[in-house]
Amino acid sequence: MKEFDKLVEIMKILRDTEKGCPWDKLQTPESLRPHMIEEVYELSEAIDHKDDMHMKEELGDLLLHIVFQAKIAEEEDRFTLQDILASINEKMERRHPHIFGNISVQDHKEVEHNWEKIKRKEKNSRKSILEGLPKSLPALIKARRIQAKAATVGFDWDKIDQIFDKLKEEIQEFEEEYISKDHEKMKDELGDILFALVNLARRLEIDPEFALDRTIKKFIKRFNFIEDELKDKIFSADLDEMEYYWQKAKDKDEE
Repeated sequence: MKEFDKLVEIMKILRDTEKGCPWDKLQTPESLRPHMIEEVYELSEAIDHKDDMHMKEELGDLLLHIVFQAKIAEEEDRFTLQDILASINEKMERRHPHIFGNISVQDHKEVEHNWEKIKRKEKNSRKSILEGLPKSLPALIKARRIQAKAATVGFDWDKIDQIFDKLKEEIQEFEEEYISKDHEKMKDELGDILFALVNLARRLEIDPEFALDRTIKKFIKRFNFIEDELKDKIFSADLDEMEYYWQKAKDKDEE
């Protein structure tokens, strides 16, 4: 807490109207937002790489943004850092009645179910348990969160094999629309395939965003190998030649 108090004091000095930092004094919640989003992605990357040093740094940067936003809000008499802490503390106790109350649960699924019930009761204006997700949330993450929310009330496949069957069904429907050349319906069916894949990943406890990012990085690495081998010839090389070096890059990865 001593270090946290020091951070709060540093922010107070930086925002001082007379002696503060010219850049920090100019910032608003809106101007800080893109930087804060960037810090979250940098933290995510550090977690992916299991880089503790980088993770510690990015968590600090994120904490700085929280203190920064709280300081601006306090200056405008909207709320304080203490209000934020009191609010989250109260929420965590309220949404964990199996820890801080007299409710019993069997497993994490029941915890998630109770969480959504409590959340629904808190948000009286919401008409659906699917509400509350940011509209700007990336589609893969949004799909997974929506599916997880629906699952809290039992709207989920009983067995993973059923999801495989659904995926095959969606692929077949996509092929049918491809044959008919109906581009709009192809979009719908491709979306259904992706949604089913996300559902499969969720049930297998695989983060689809992370899995796709790994594949992207793998693709970049192998394509870079092709570029290194062919150099300027890549612009005149045919697919078979590039495929040859792709396979070499793949074999190299599997050694």
